Amino acid sequence: MRRMGQLYDDVLAPCGLRATQNSVLTQIAFMKQPTMRELAESLVLDLSALGHALQPLTRDGFVELVPDERDRRAKRVRLTPLGYAKLKEAMALWQKAHRAFEAALGHKKASELRKLLSQIATEEFGRSFMAQAGFEPES
Repeated sequence: MRRMGQLYDDVLAPCGLRATQNSVLTQIAFMKQPTMRELAESLVLDLSALGHALQPLTRDGFVELVPDERDRRAKRVRLTPLGYAKLKEAMALWQKAHRAFEAALGHKKASELRKLLSQIATEEFGRSFMAQAGFEPES
């Protein structure tokens, strides 16, 4: 996974984002204005890791945190106009990386890998993994 991240980082370098930052921006755009908790859960991150990931995106003006209208204690994450422009720029490069991945690995193997990674990302797999490792599920 690190090697893939490095390769995607290299392709995204001209826009100044890392693959992980692109993923965060993409998820925010997809979810519209998620709460910090919703975004963290969708990215399989804890809140402190999400906060750390958002710092440079906020600093650079791509993302802003706003109070939730119904629960002022909760913060919502939204893309700024600059964030939408950066995401558009990054997506063109991401698509280039995706095409390169498909060409280098082959469509069939790439599809099989995506299916396998989707399975690994499920809660069911996580529970099974932890049980096999001898850990009790969290309450």
